Amino acid sequence: MQGKYGTESGLPLNELLTVVLVTHNRPAFVRRAVKFYSALPCRIVLLDSSSQVTDGIDGVFPSVDYRHVPQFGYQGLRAKLDYGVQQVSTPYMVFAADDDFIVHDAIQASVSFLESNPDYGMCHGYCLMYLALANSVSYYRRDKKVCEDYSSERAQDRVIDFMQQYIPPFYAVHRVELLRDWYAVMPEDTSFEWQEIGHAYYMLARSKARMLPIPYVVREANYLASEHKTEVYITVSARDAKSVAEREEFAELLSTLPSAQTGLEPAQGRQLALDSFEAMAECLRSGCSLTAEPIIESRWTNVQEGPDRRFGPLQYVELPFYNQSFFDLLSQYEFLLHAMPAGRLQLQRLEGIWAGQEDKMRPRNNDTAESVIDRLWRAFDSNPFNRKVVKRLAQQMELLDAADEARNMFAWGERLDAVSTLGHEEVFGAMRSGRLLKWLAARTPDADELAATSRHLAEHNGGPQFGILILDLDNDAAKLQITLDSLLEGHSHAFRIAVFTTGEPSVATTVHNTLHFVRVTQANYADKLNQVARQSACDWLMLTNAGDEFTVGGLLRAGLELHAAPDCRAVAADEIHRDAYGALVDVFRPGFNFDLLQSLPALMARHWLVRKDVLLEAGGYQADFSKALEFDLLLRIIEQGGLAWLAHLDEPLLIAPAPVLEENAHERQTLIRHLATRGYKAQVTSDEPGTYRIDYRHTERPLVSIIVPSQDNLAQLQRCVTAIVQRTRYTRYEVLIADNASLSADILQWLDGLGQPGDRVRVLRVPERLSASALYNEASQQAQGEYLVLLAADSEVVNPNWLESLLNQGQRPEVGVVGAKLQDRDGNVTQAGLILGMNDGVGSAFVGEPKDAKGYLNRLVLEQNYSAVSAVCLMIRKALFDDLGGLDEGVFADAFSDVDLCLKVGQAGYLVVWTPQVQVIHPGTMPEAPQALQALRDKWPGPFQHDLAYNKNLALTGKGFTLGNASSVDWARLLA
Repeated sequence: MQGKYGTESGLPLNELLTVVLVTHNRPAFVRRAVKFYSALPCRIVLLDSSSQVTDGIDGVFPSVDYRHVPQFGYQGLRAKLDYGVQQVSTPYMVFAADDDFIVHDAIQASVSFLESNPDYGMCHGYCLMYLALANSVSYYRRDKKVCEDYSSERAQDRVIDFMQQYIPPFYAVHRVELLRDWYAVMPEDTSFEWQEIGHAYYMLARSKARMLPIPYVVREANYLASEHKTEVYITVSARDAKSVAEREEFAELLSTLPSAQTGLEPAQGRQLALDSFEAMAECLRSGCSLTAEPIIESRWTNVQEGPDRRFGPLQYVELPFYNQSFFDLLSQYEFLLHAMPAGRLQLQRLEGIWAGQEDKMRPRNNDTAESVIDRLWRAFDSNPFNRKVVKRLAQQMELLDAADEARNMFAWGERLDAVSTLGHEEVFGAMRSGRLLKWLAARTPDADELAATSRHLAEHNGGPQFGILILDLDNDAAKLQITLDSLLEGHSHAFRIAVFTTGEPSVATTVHNTLHFVRVTQANYADKLNQVARQSACDWLMLTNAGDEFTVGGLLRAGLELHAAPDCRAVAADEIHRDAYGALVDVFRPGFNFDLLQSLPALMARHWLVRKDVLLEAGGYQADFSKALEFDLLLRIIEQGGLAWLAHLDEPLLIAPAPVLEENAHERQTLIRHLATRGYKAQVTSDEPGTYRIDYRHTERPLVSIIVPSQDNLAQLQRCVTAIVQRTRYTRYEVLIADNASLSADILQWLDGLGQPGDRVRVLRVPERLSASALYNEASQQAQGEYLVLLAADSEVVNPNWLESLLNQGQRPEVGVVGAKLQDRDGNVTQAGLILGMNDGVGSAFVGEPKDAKGYLNRLVLEQNYSAVSAVCLMIRKALFDDLGGLDEGVFADAFSDVDLCLKVGQAGYLVVWTPQVQVIHPGTMPEAPQALQALRDKWPGPFQHDLAYNKNLALTGKGFTLGNASSVDWARLLA
């Protein structure tokens, strides 16, 4: 039986069908979906489980019944859908997701079919997948041609036939009574996967089903990963005992369906369910009905002509998508996708475009009407759906008396506003690029501040003079103009510019000109840089590339700061990068961080301001390292004068293209050269391109004393010590258990069995309870090792080379303390170095991140310097520990003595190194000790005011390393 078309009742759609639209914390998606589905002449029940009410919907659309149901949340999908089914009063309903477009005529056709065929329970058609990008939409074939009618009178046949060529039926038009029955028998804790599998089984077991040969829905792709070949496939195919038991349990549930409904006895129903799972697994395994093949690329850049579609080499004309009426529908959907963007990938691509459009709309010095409209046209061409650009362009064309073009542009703007008057400003303002632009705008001095700084600099001979060395090795006039314009538009003009270009200079200049052109080749530009540096009358030199943009107030602040720091030798500032798509990314560096510089020179060695005499004394730029000029120079400056007076300015000077982290032979070679100069035959490796890990190859193998405190904690202690003994590869160590007068008979008995002759483990017993600091100090006096490791008893070392990795850093003469990366048993970061001031105390950034996450500036995977690390796992040279008086047994007796020790180490001129090469399982929680915390603040006010391992422009809340609130520069302080 193929079924009959047409309708018997003749009722209007609003008396037959309800659309149940579901959404969760996706306001942009749901606003677009409501706009789309509200055109249907039927009731729309919107189930919004978002934490907050979605604005702009309730009461705006007469056909939409908005239900804010936050009690269901994301995990409560089953209960939310059940609730939605109960709200339906029509005989038919269809679920709709907020990111999909169910074809309106297809809904009508499905309802008509069910009306004419009462023995069918659901009806739908074929699906196409889409992926929206900035100016294009990619379409993918999802469904293959299958049997379209499941009309057997036997439930067994219908179920198996359907599962053998499974196409998800969840968004089909259903008879409401069947859905209600299904949700009545489905357990509340049913997983997402079993909800989908059970839904298909139940509907086919209870009734017939039809797939009409029509385009039914255009669904958003899961970013090219098919949801039906991952969790669902694993659920029905995995052979482990747990998965098999789950299938048998669910089959048992389905077997309880009444035989009067299915025609099956329980035993038959159970076996049918199991057979259907196997049929579905084979279907998904073989790909006989579902796929993900790109077929059409549709770009929309011309507002008059509409989308331009490019068809892939393989097309499938047996599917019902290839006709002009459907392409016209796609054009309507694409207009909504572009005019109301919502997809994650789409917004990621749009962020850079919107950032570029904001820049093109920004007024320039010496603007003309023609230059303004030229930039506006370029902004429009990059994305014609930006209402702000459209209106600005239309207004500008009116000013130029281009009446016809202005009229067309106003009409396009009206078409956009007819869909939604919401522009992109709110969405863009919440993006990283938008927040950075607002943040930068707040840094700009006002007229009074500018006047005050000008007077101050005039009283001090104009302040420091900057020599800006611009490499234009591609002879790119457009990029060079960007850099020159940004300098001219800035608030500091205390600079001279030298452009090193491979092209022919347009004018003859000398080093005494404010703008000097130097003709160079790829082979000699380093020598030319040094020549100009020697001749320059400037105090500070900075190497940049054509296309780098100077911020408006960056150089002005740098001049004021450097005037007050005459001993400074070189300074790095913050900067902002444009990624490959044009989006803005903050690169807010810590204070001078020697180990991070060595680990990530591509980000840490760029755009330094170097005092001219320091640059020349270090030998200038070396042509042998032309792809790492600044990194090589900085390493030689360090070799010559150490780490003193190398500074950092918490202010972005530049907006520059983001460097590509890639293998750079010159970086590696100069780093090896530098290490050899310091006396190391080191090995430099890269875990990721552009990052470096150093094995210093120390020849000494010192004895290490691992101090583990104990106090009635046998289970923890045994786990900790067992991990040390079983996992430690380094052989020259001892474990010193410092027992703090334990009372438990079990632990005392266990300790009595330790410390036998030749045993690595020794036990130190104290006659009475000591504070945590005093216990460590007492144990340190009994330690025989040259190095101490303080290790918490509730910790567990993970990697066998943990001691070698600690010693790799700890044996460096400039290093005082080495700390580890802490993680929980699920592999999530619990501590990665300590930051003073974090979350109103002492804390760690990145808490909760996966252990293999890279973090901000790759800081979760690179060795670097921190102000403090935790005594959960801390290595220090015993002699230094003794010289510093060990841990403070006074105010920090039981809390924060490790932080205090690290700060004393830093004050003594040593580095604190954090290494991700040592992983330790530990919860990483910080002590609740308000009095000790206040004492730490009082003793170390400077680091709490500004921890040099962090950045003043970043927020000290949550996981850290996010942009702080927009704030103005305290220009008055700089003038004091």
